Amino acid sequence: MSQNTTPTDTNRTDSNWAVEYDVEPIRIRDPVAEALAVLEAGEPFVVTYEDLVKTAGHSCPTASGAYRIAQQGLDALYPDELPVRSDVEVLAPGSRDDATYGVMGRLISYVTGAAQEDGFAGLADGYGDRRNLLTYDVFEPNSAAPTFRFRRTDTGETVEVTYHVSEVPDGGPALGNLQHIIEGTANEGDRKVFAEAWHGRVQAVLGDDNLFTVTWISK
Repeated sequence: MSQNTTPTDTNRTDSNWAVEYDVEPIRIRDPVAEALAVLEAGEPFVVTYEDLVKTAGHSCPTASGAYRIAQQGLDALYPDELPVRSDVEVLAPGSRDDATYGVMGRLISYVTGAAQEDGFAGLADGYGDRRNLLTYDVFEPNSAAPTFRFRRTDTGETVEVTYHVSEVPDGGPALGNLQHIIEGTANEGDRKVFAEAWHGRVQAVLGDDNLFTVTWISK
């Protein structure tokens, strides 16, 4: 039986998304994808915030914060070249069981490929190995705000990214409509004003660099 792997529709534009976000995608090379001819040599995966939302199953200031933390960290470490999966180590001060660090760590792992001991072991004696590149409980941050470190394993350069989540707009009373939406008692107006307030907060995170501080730890 022959197997046709040629896409039948390469120009699909249909979407059931109810919201659009304005933020640059993250471009990152993957040596394993290049070796297996998924990507052309030197060409990156293009990871959008919408991709991260699909992974999380929802969009919120935590998910958008994780996306921007990864983006800010990678941009700092690779100012003139594309970042490379398996060359990026991610360090978190909190526990994997922590409600913030656990979720953010998983989303940042999706972007960077950095994983714990259960990650991809690589090809041919570890080429592209991503195991043990995501570590929790490894440093003491200077802030209570969510903070991650990103380290290039090829150069040792390390940056710390802090997300000032307390400065994210609160969204106002419209967010109180969420309970009615969950209970099924909200009307269309309730849903609309909630969506505007909720996604307005998300977009504020995606568009405001002042919510993030990048500090060099080792250069």
